[in-house]
Amino acid sequence: MLGCDGMARELALSGVERQEQILHYIQSQQRVSIEQICEQFAVSTATARRDLESLAKHGKVQRIHGGALAVHEAPPEPPLAQRSSDQADEKRRIGSLAASLVHDGDTVFLGSGTTVQEIAYHLRGKRDITVITNSLLTINALAGVAGVSVIGLGGVLRPSEMSFIGHITEQALRELRADKVFMGIRAIDIKHGLTNDYLPETQTDRSILNVGQQVIVVADNTKCKRISTTFVAPVNVVNTFITDSDAPTDFVEALRAMSIDVLLA
Repeated sequence: MLGCDGMARELALSGVERQEQILHYIQSQQRVSIEQICEQFAVSTATARRDLESLAKHGKVQRIHGGALAVHEAPPEPPLAQRSSDQADEKRRIGSLAASLVHDGDTVFLGSGTTVQEIAYHLRGKRDITVITNSLLTINALAGVAGVSVIGLGGVLRPSEMSFIGHITEQALRELRADKVFMGIRAIDIKHGLTNDYLPETQTDRSILNVGQQVIVVADNTKCKRISTTFVAPVNVVNTFITDSDAPTDFVEALRAMSIDVLLA
């Protein structure tokens, strides 16, 4: 039970101020219990629980039994040209492994992003495949390549990604089907699913996920156990996740426990 000093302190801080302080505390400790919050901030158990639920609802912490864990947010994504050299070796390995899943005669969808672009480079030599894409860079990479037919989707050009998004793109996607969808993502987390940092692209991403019989997400280890600002889809929409060998082991095992195939490049 709170004493007079504790009640005065709890009343003195607004809920927003207190939650901000609790968030900083969790980030510094990584894992905290309800009891620690009550002691640190002189609040009641009920208040501590409400604050944690509010923070978890907004994706700022991960709620666990008896407390909370810090959440690692993905930093803002720089333009494609600036990040093309980030984790370049990992992306090449992921791209090569992903391309090995494409068989002669397949119809595949390739999304935008530097990791998916590596898949396009490794499709040379395939026979009788059709590639659907909203990425201008992928269109350029595969234009005129023997054995590859390219279907390019129009729409509103997003210059930083050189990709087409929006209503026109989504309308075209409703008319198409693919054996496999290869999609990159800004962040992937067990609880918070697939997230990106550009709200106008969200609906296009969801339409892309509906095109394929199999959804294959490609992302290097820096995207794992991360959360970005815009929810795209729950993690269980993914059939196969391809990442590199530096991906967190506990994250990989958690995905496999959900019957998601995880391939390490």
